[in-house]
Amino acid sequence: MGLFEKKFCDICGEKIGLFGTRKLEDGKMCSKCAKKLSPWFSERRQSTLEEIRAQLAYREDNRQRVAAFHTTRSLGGTTRVLLDEDARRFLVTDARNLEEANPDVLDFAQVTGCELDIEEHRSEEYREVDGKTVSFNPRRYRYSYDFYVTIRVNHRYFSEMRFRLNPSSVEVGTQPMGAGVGGWSFRRMGAGEYEQYIQMGNEIKEALTQARQEAREAQQSAQAPKAARVCPFCGATTFPDASGRCEYCGSPVGD
Repeated sequence: MGLFEKKFCDICGEKIGLFGTRKLEDGKMCSKCAKKLSPWFSERRQSTLEEIRAQLAYREDNRQRVAAFHTTRSLGGTTRVLLDEDARRFLVTDARNLEEANPDVLDFAQVTGCELDIEEHRSEEYREVDGKTVSFNPRRYRYSYDFYVTIRVNHRYFSEMRFRLNPSSVEVGTQPMGAGVGGWSFRRMGAGEYEQYIQMGNEIKEALTQARQEAREAQQSAQAPKAARVCPFCGATTFPDASGRCEYCGSPVGD
């Protein structure tokens, strides 16, 4: 097979560009088809053509869930966690046009956990003395932080949704205020922004944890066996429907 031999996508059949090949376990796909996969999916190379076709079918079905999604609550910043509390569903996206982006829509009950991770980076600060760069005494450091939320889920194509809350690293350092009694005093920089992302991450964590618990309690209640009742209108022994009505005459039988 020549280096410049034409290649075709095993999914859509279109010709693949020079650098557009995306390998699969038993075939190849073009970059256009690869972009249709879930952004949280990371097992493409280990997936078969059959598995990829199944996921693309799921992704097309997901468009209907996106179209029916009605945001009742938005959490986060650049990347947002959108909740549809009436339908008990959520999605995670940084897109403005949801229908175009087609973000995965999940049920609250699919959440298995939610975590806030803070990555710290440290760099030392120096000063110039007689043309030389020397350390402060005691040493001073500048810190920067990144804040990540990981939503663990029960989903057939991915097990977690991990994203960064802050668009750029948050720097927290010290700045001299002036010489006072006992030497120079310093103030903390960036502490307010640091706390902002802590609060944002915890808000997402608490909202999803509560939503998951409520959804599972609702599922358990719906699956609980119904008790038989005697209808006060027709006298039949009945198992009330979801509206609490007699299955024979349709009259309300109470709680």
